[in-house]
Amino acid sequence: MPSDAAGAAPGSGPLPFAVGAAELARWRAAGACRLLDVREAWELDICRFAEARHIPLEELPARLDEVPNDRPVVVVCHHGVRSAQAVGFLRRSGVPRAVNLAGGIDAWARAVDAAMAVY
Repeated sequence: MPSDAAGAAPGSGPLPFAVGAAELARWRAAGACRLLDVREAWELDICRFAEARHIPLEELPARLDEVPNDRPVVVVCHHGVRSAQAVGFLRRSGVPRAVNLAGGIDAWARAVDAAMAVY
């Protein structure tokens, strides 16, 4: 279940597996996370987070060294399914601060950024 409890940024304790769009908005405002987008390139043509690193899910194992690790990394896809798979993989691969965006970029567009395209 995503965390949307009030809080400015992730602390030093264990991070939840997933956060909702409102919590991500707080983390982004505080500069407390990085974003990793695991969607396909054509999906980024529709909508995207400008600052997100793009590594398609199928390329993630070969590009693990490119995953930001200086702060929590919130993984994003369309509806949160591929990003949940990516978070599981990342956590098993030594990236314990990987967190899923529950509902994906679609949830973000509907709850936080109405100007973002949905598909």
